[in-house]
Amino acid sequence: MVYGNRTIYGQSIGILMLDTRFPRLPGDIGNATTFSYPVMYKIVEQATVDRVVKEADAGLIEPFVRAGMELIQNGARAIVTSCGFMAIFQKELAQALPVPVFTSSLLQVPLVYSMLKPDQRVGILTADSSSLGERHFRGVGIEQIPMAVAGLQDTYLGDILLHNRTELDEDRARKDMEAAAGHLVKEHPDIGAFVLECTNMPPFAGAVARACGLPVFDIITLTDYVHSALVRKDFRGCL
Repeated sequence: MVYGNRTIYGQSIGILMLDTRFPRLPGDIGNATTFSYPVMYKIVEQATVDRVVKEADAGLIEPFVRAGMELIQNGARAIVTSCGFMAIFQKELAQALPVPVFTSSLLQVPLVYSMLKPDQRVGILTADSSSLGERHFRGVGIEQIPMAVAGLQDTYLGDILLHNRTELDEDRARKDMEAAAGHLVKEHPDIGAFVLECTNMPPFAGAVARACGLPVFDIITLTDYVHSALVRKDFRGCL
């Protein structure tokens, strides 16, 4: 016997999207073909890049909660956001919503750091290092973890993302990512792994991993991990 109380089924991950216009390549959290399982989207009205990244506007908490509840009512069993800077509101959103909430790929930093040697640190690539700071780190409990941070705000890719451009040269963007990662490793050779803060960076995670020879974690690795816990599969095999 099965019972129903809503119209749509099968999507366990609900994604709260900023209101943006820049292209979203496969691998981006805003491109549904990124995932091997169905997801649900909800655009949070007035959640612009400036209000989230530059202003850390607490007035957005309530709109995010309302949008999250709408996804939950349609079957979402976990909520993720489309901007790692929402780390600053991780505790507020987790408290307000009745399902697991993961606002930022930065939530992976403690796990990643625990995998490394004691004298290594985690490399963080962010869309804007001038805006990412202690409040975001405290929001996800990573302020005491050794990290090295590099921002792409002065690059071609950074301009696209931070100023919401509607055209994107994929090759130029990839080169920006490779250069930023390579420069950070040169400055900090003790980096043992990368975590990409920005949810628009995963399309280039493979390029970063190949260029630096290091593991690369991002919002997609985290979302896949959460989904694998939500939708457990039975094992079949031989004894």
